[in-house]
Amino acid sequence: MQSVSLDLDEARWAAVIARDARYDGDFYYCVETTGVYCRPSCPSRPAKRANVRFCATAAEAEAQGFRPCRRCRPDAPSQQERDAETIARACRMIEAADAPPTLAQLARGVGLSPYHFHRLFSRIAGVTPKAYAQARRRARLRDELKESRTVTEAIYGSGYNSSARFYAAASETLGMTPSAYRAGAPRETIRFAIGRSSLGAVLVAASAKGVCAISLSDDPEELLRDLQDRFPRATLIGGDETFELYVAAAVGMVERPQSRFDLPLDMRGTAFQQRVWAALREIPAGKTASYAEIARRIGAPKATRAVARACAANPVSVAVPCHRVVRSDGALSGYYWGVERKRELLERERKP
Repeated sequence: MQSVSLDLDEARWAAVIARDARYDGDFYYCVETTGVYCRPSCPSRPAKRANVRFCATAAEAEAQGFRPCRRCRPDAPSQQERDAETIARACRMIEAADAPPTLAQLARGVGLSPYHFHRLFSRIAGVTPKAYAQARRRARLRDELKESRTVTEAIYGSGYNSSARFYAAASETLGMTPSAYRAGAPRETIRFAIGRSSLGAVLVAASAKGVCAISLSDDPEELLRDLQDRFPRATLIGGDETFELYVAAAVGMVERPQSRFDLPLDMRGTAFQQRVWAALREIPAGKTASYAEIARRIGAPKATRAVARACAANPVSVAVPCHRVVRSDGALSGYYWGVERKRELLERERKP
């Protein structure tokens, strides 16, 4: 345990030396000779390593008698946090609107130029404002289809101003016809197969659009039951010989998690989950990010717990690397397929 703590401190010190703003908010460093605490990105000349200790929060640093640095103002929101809050406000505007706001309306609402707003939104959220609005509208449509009396009511209730425009993109929006979705996808066919890896059984399932599940377990029957629970009214059939390519790709990712998964994915989730999953795919192999860091990247700095839930809901292990997300102190937290598998996947990625 002490070795893990020392490794974490050395990683933090490297971030301080590099003035890496990506770690702002993840920890603070305290200088015993001056009595101040700073952000990792503080432009001040770094103190000697022997005089530095680390704290997880500003409150912890102040409780130990340190005062905030006047240059980096660690007790105030960072520029990264202010940018994240700006994008979070824009996301709330999109979610509250009956029809998708225009780029100009959104930019005006947060006090930025359209050009600057578009770049900032894309960088933090990982998608464009238009793509986020479309994802939000798709999520609203799914809810409306479950509650409305007719498909037409659901279409207009979710913000589409034309049924023709909706039906033209219905397959992309739902992965099936609206009536099939409304009925619980009874006609959808899901192919699946179970392979073996050094970390246990690997189940791979795919719809007509792409891979919709990659699961890990010691018990193949448990994997099949979980798949049936996810798609209770779909027709599940065993994959043919060509489907073995899907299984081989998934097993390859387990054995070599630093490799790329290039097969198409059919990721079904809320707009928030889609943002989290997109951010996970941006974490390089061999690296990790905290739940809080992911929350800031997607413009929802206060949604750390929601990010953790989205990671747990990730249906395609290894292809969307939720195993690369750790706690702010670097410790491994829960992993749907087992913490030991998470540890092993990370260790494999760090090997050359």
